[in-house]
Amino acid sequence: MSLPIWTHAAHQAAQTPPNRNRYVDLLRAASICLVILGHWLVAAIYAQGNHMETQDVIAVIPWTRWLTWLFQVMPVFFLVGGYVNAIGWQSAQRRRENYAAWLARRLQRLVLPVLPVLAAWTLIGAFFTGLFNQISFPTSLLKNASQFALLPAWFLVVYILMILLTPLSYRAWQRYGFYSFWALVAAAALIDLLALGAGWHILGWLNYLFVWLAVHQLGYAWQAGRIGAPRRALLWAAAGLAVLIALVAFGPYPINMVTTASQRISNSLPPRVTLVALGVAQTGLLLALEKPARRLLQRGALWTTTVLINSIIMTVFLWHVTALVTAVGLIFIIGGWERFFLLSVIPGTSTWWLTRPLWIAVLIVVLIPFVALFHRFERIGQARQGPAPPAPAPPAWQLLPGCALVCLGLSILTLRGIPTQTWPGINLLALSFPFLGAALIWFTPKRT
Repeated sequence: MSLPIWTHAAHQAAQTPPNRNRYVDLLRAASICLVILGHWLVAAIYAQGNHMETQDVIAVIPWTRWLTWLFQVMPVFFLVGGYVNAIGWQSAQRRRENYAAWLARRLQRLVLPVLPVLAAWTLIGAFFTGLFNQISFPTSLLKNASQFALLPAWFLVVYILMILLTPLSYRAWQRYGFYSFWALVAAAALIDLLALGAGWHILGWLNYLFVWLAVHQLGYAWQAGRIGAPRRALLWAAAGLAVLIALVAFGPYPINMVTTASQRISNSLPPRVTLVALGVAQTGLLLALEKPARRLLQRGALWTTTVLINSIIMTVFLWHVTALVTAVGLIFIIGGWERFFLLSVIPGTSTWWLTRPLWIAVLIVVLIPFVALFHRFERIGQARQGPAPPAPAPPAWQLLPGCALVCLGLSILTLRGIPTQTWPGINLLALSFPFLGAALIWFTPKRT
């Protein structure tokens, strides 16, 4: 007897239009799963009695720095985003849909699922700072936990920026082709030179725009069929890998492609030109595999699994770190269960590696209730992905401040966490910004 969720996914899979590129959906699902696995593995947690410490696995096991070349899949996100946004904007132009209507539907799907996560962490923060301050609950622990839990929201901030700029970036692609990509690469390299060479570190944050827009342009190239046949795609992969190795070997860039606390220079916070090279290598390799992968996706089970994951992808992505924090918190609060849940194993040992699949299974079980409870918010957003509804969309002058509020709030929370030193102990102002922004994005003013 099949599960209802599998039956529903199989029904959706059977209705897939024949012209849909299923490989795009597979890359989206696979990259999200890889990110979740990476986040669940990177936290090396060790508990013994009343003592618990959390370390970065990269600091504990230095050779894992090389694994970040596999687990850093943000470039794949923006490659897929460029492909999807190209199709979406083309479709909107064919329907003569205005920018505000197109933008509203895209934003509504992204913004709504993140609100329950923020609400949950508002309650968690209020609980620990309000009820547990009598026993000196450490603010630093709440800060680190909330920053880690809200880390997935950081991707949304940058991706919203890509969506806002899609009409301009797609017009640049149509007019200039690959020159629009190389111009952004040159801008990213110049920013790195000024930030790392001249010491103008504040300029480095501009590469959130240039680096990810460059990879986003590669998504346009993929959608237009400009990357070429598998042999040419492999040349892109080889060139990107060669440049990345050269930048790491002869430049100031570290091997590690994700951010750790001990690094003086990070490849990802803010992003550096190394991530463009990684993105080119990943793009070439993945597109070289596109044809055989698309043949495999014609089979029912693999495509149904892909459809299933994509139907809950935002919920899983936004809640997977909260599930990790919840599991560790419950085990520590209950006490005496560290050994049973494998937290008493010393990180980096062979036993630790052998028990990771069991720990991942525990976290999947903890994540399931979160998905069951909060997937409804993602479904509401997905319902807005068809053609524009008869009801008018909010005007652009309302959507843009809404985006600004959402991005500002999420940026503050992911960089600083939710606790503050002043009353009431949590940053209610930053927590309120995404809700106010969502209201502007969702609700249309009455017109006479």
